[in-house]
Amino acid sequence: MLRYLSAGESHGPGLTVVVEGLPSGLPVTEEYVGRELARRQGGYGRGARMQIEQDRARFLAGVRGGLTLGSPVAVYIENRDYASWQEVMGPGPEARLDRQVVTRPRPGHADLAGALKYAHRDIRNVLERASARETAARVAAGALARRLLEELGVEIIGQVTRIGRVEAPELPLGRGASGEEIARLRRAIESSPVYCAHEEAAQAMMREIDMAREAGDSLGGVFEIRAYGLPPGLGSYAHWDRRLDGRLARALMSIQAIKGVEIGLGFAAAALPGSQVHDEIFHRPGEGFYRLTNRAGGLEGGVTNGEPLVVRAAMKPIPTLRRPLRSVDLETKEAYEAAVERSDVCAVPAACVVGEAAVAWELAVAFLEKFGGDSLEEVKRNYRQYLAYLRERTR
Repeated sequence: MLRYLSAGESHGPGLTVVVEGLPSGLPVTEEYVGRELARRQGGYGRGARMQIEQDRARFLAGVRGGLTLGSPVAVYIENRDYASWQEVMGPGPEARLDRQVVTRPRPGHADLAGALKYAHRDIRNVLERASARETAARVAAGALARRLLEELGVEIIGQVTRIGRVEAPELPLGRGASGEEIARLRRAIESSPVYCAHEEAAQAMMREIDMAREAGDSLGGVFEIRAYGLPPGLGSYAHWDRRLDGRLARALMSIQAIKGVEIGLGFAAAALPGSQVHDEIFHRPGEGFYRLTNRAGGLEGGVTNGEPLVVRAAMKPIPTLRRPLRSVDLETKEAYEAAVERSDVCAVPAACVVGEAAVAWELAVAFLEKFGGDSLEEVKRNYRQYLAYLRERTR
């Protein structure tokens, strides 16, 4: 079983993630994980915290000589900002709990609900863990999963498709996309300040962010994740909790500020007749089954069907505003303007990177469920046998 557990607070010493179930022999370096962490910190519209933190991954266990050992992998990400918060956030009884106390819950955050659930009088005990800073640990875990998928021939690409009122044209690449086409698309996305390959749309998105910043407001948007090279048969139609579409939706919805997930046509399918929704099946001798469309987004009945995976997530605007919303003090019950914590104007590009990590994780879980193995070579051997079976069965 592939699983991970993370720990850490936004202004604590750092974040720790422990990943269990990776096969031995997987090549991975701290620099590889660090590149994904750096991508999470990028994107137009980010706040001052990104100038303070320069996330680096440090392997504490489970990796030797650049290869996983098969034992749990522990990754540590230091919070550089902890030096300014040590007196308040220290774990010992000497910590100054009377300083930086937060009693004014912010609308749109976990502040009030979390304080009531855990009986906290200081909302800082909630916001420190509910903070999106936690997603750095998810990206680290997702990077390890992504490294495994690369060994199995799977490519994952994320792109921002909407910020505020600006929407980019749909990605044209389908199942037959070449490696060079995918690489070209990846380069275009990574060179964009908003992680959008369509240059004209990207420029309009940045103008939208600038207007929101001037108004003291924030913006949300939509990002799309695609996975190429998936075989048919990942996931399950037999059990509700093993359906891959449900697991992907859960993983993406668990990311802070994500309020909607769709696969393929998604919500648009509700307004169309079935003849314009379902992907017809064809067969060509020597090549096997294929589709002319991919409206299902690569998943049917909770199982991958061999087409590229296409999943999107909608992110609400960041709820912390420079023009704070109205709230009520947790202790005095008096009306106040909500407390303002350091925040971004738009974090959709960063959320896209977190979304890639979430998708990579669930796909890696599905791969290891189906093909198993204690070493990377064993997993590859099992996978090669399955691909041979598919070629024989479908030709």
